[in-house]
Amino acid sequence: MTHYLSIKDIDNLSVWVKEARILKSQPKADKNLGANKTICMLFFNNSLRTRLSTQKAAMNLGMDVMVMNFGSEGWTLEYGDGTVMDQNTSEHVKEAAQVVSQFCDIVAIRAFATLTDKEQDEAEVVLNGFKKYAGIPIVNMESSVGHPLQALADAITLEEHNSKERPKVVLSWAPHPKALPHAVANSFVEMMQLQEADFVITHPKGYELNPAITKDVHIEYDQEKALQDADFVYIKNWSSYKEYGKVLNQDPNWMMTKKKLGSAKFMHCLPVRRNVVVEDAVLDSDQSLVIEQANNRTYAAQIVLKKILENL
Repeated sequence: MTHYLSIKDIDNLSVWVKEARILKSQPKADKNLGANKTICMLFFNNSLRTRLSTQKAAMNLGMDVMVMNFGSEGWTLEYGDGTVMDQNTSEHVKEAAQVVSQFCDIVAIRAFATLTDKEQDEAEVVLNGFKKYAGIPIVNMESSVGHPLQALADAITLEEHNSKERPKVVLSWAPHPKALPHAVANSFVEMMQLQEADFVITHPKGYELNPAITKDVHIEYDQEKALQDADFVYIKNWSSYKEYGKVLNQDPNWMMTKKKLGSAKFMHCLPVRRNVVVEDAVLDSDQSLVIEQANNRTYAAQIVLKKILENL
């Protein structure tokens, strides 16, 4: 494996999850694998779990870690070819990526969607710019359209708590005051398509995700109907895809409550707005897996870095 840009870069999800769980039980077992290797983490957007878990994963593998908040500390990058750089960009990704690659063996990048230009967001100009010019493995720490580290952590969490051959898993939209990207939902859908499960997506009309990603997944517009007999309920807000980046609905009735959750386990990637996306009674209950999901972020990142290091 050269890069980890999408959940689709996993050749066998079940095997990776099993190996990640072994790492979780013996996190320092491969501490010599990353000796004399360096990961550079570039953040174009804020982060808590992704930053700390990826750094911890690299440290568990014996790697040196460099972190740069590129959005506030680096030069504004240009990504277009043949651009006359007489406006607000100071450095081209062609030089920046090559320079960064001289200082490290792996570069991990976090760069969110703008939610204003669908074509540009889906082109993944930051990730693909570094992929094109860096010449070293790239890890996606959340991009415009995907968050494969989160999805892998979610797969680990599901495996740890599932007791059925074919559980029912529901991805439900929830209200949020801001327009949020589709990355987490997209990668969760792609991950679930690799699972043996009864998978349902529920959201108000107008919030359909990219049909090229959801494909033939069942979409149910009646949340109550979708939640019937659910074993796991994953809550996430996202803005409209068709009317790109717009907030079409803030219906508070879509908030997850203890009553609607029933006996299912609750999942969310965090951060989460209490009593907007989900009520306190859910988050503070023993049905909530959100802290365990966050913990599994380390082992998701660690198995990815391990696979890359083994192929350097």
